[in-house]
Amino acid sequence: MGEMATLSFPVSNELAQELGSDRDRLLGAIAERLGCRVFLRGNEVTVEGDDGALGQARIVLEELSQLVEQGLTVGPQTVDAVTGVLSAEGRPVDVLHDVVWRHRGKKIAPKTLNQKRYVDAIREATVTFGIGPAGTGKTYLAMALAVASLVDREVSRIILTRPAVEAGERLGFLPGDMLAKVDPYLRPLFDALYDMLDADKLTAYMNKGMVEVAPLAFMRGRTLNDSFIILDEAQNTTPEQMQMFLTRLGFGSKIVVTGDVTQVDLARDQRSGLVDVASVLPGVPDIEFVHFGSEDVVRHKLVQRIVAAYKERAELDLQAVRR
Repeated sequence: MGEMATLSFPVSNELAQELGSDRDRLLGAIAERLGCRVFLRGNEVTVEGDDGALGQARIVLEELSQLVEQGLTVGPQTVDAVTGVLSAEGRPVDVLHDVVWRHRGKKIAPKTLNQKRYVDAIREATVTFGIGPAGTGKTYLAMALAVASLVDREVSRIILTRPAVEAGERLGFLPGDMLAKVDPYLRPLFDALYDMLDADKLTAYMNKGMVEVAPLAFMRGRTLNDSFIILDEAQNTTPEQMQMFLTRLGFGSKIVVTGDVTQVDLARDQRSGLVDVASVLPGVPDIEFVHFGSEDVVRHKLVQRIVAAYKERAELDLQAVRR
């Protein structure tokens, strides 16, 4: 810990308003993340702490100020994202202002550097793999990009699929009825779509076959042209299913494959197609792999703390066993 110092500087009216709202929640988040004390009087911010923290606080506030000017709503999560991006030596404004999709005042944008890399990879490559733990936005961001592509007429349909454990073979497929008898396993994909499109618009798209949500079994024997295709929960494909799926790629199409190799639900002796493909395809042009870590999990602060507390407990238990 260096010597304690104090630094005061003015901030814009807009940022002062954000900082002072909700019982100084934002100031508290900055103080907590940077280990310093932060006060706001009128339009002036005063920071108390060691030199390193003062310098960082100033940069964080400048970045927040730019985000506020660009019309982004900032909250404690934004502070987390900004400090996280800074420690990874990126520019928060570049990351957090890449709005992928807007719906009813809601903005979907990357919140971490890796999420930004992922969004860029999907835009550039024909096939992108997003591999990492739950809560990293892999599926959600891919779906937002798919919806944007459909609405902008870059593709003529979206296909969302998951390797259903066995329900896929059993479900009769009628687009209009799909919602009524949707497999619970496909439900999260619908929920995300409802977040991004009005219900009547989504129903119209589905009835026209422009949005299809189906188990992986329905992909067999089809060539998918001019489509944005997302395979979710891909860790539960077999290598044969993965190969079958990837070879459905037609002209003018994009594929995004998402999954978590630590959450495989296949039989013990069955190799995961996602684990397999990660050793087969790297290095192939126009295919990108983006790996997410726990630092990309964008969750409620309390959830992060609960996860950390359990991790700490597991480490203590392990030490006790070793003794």
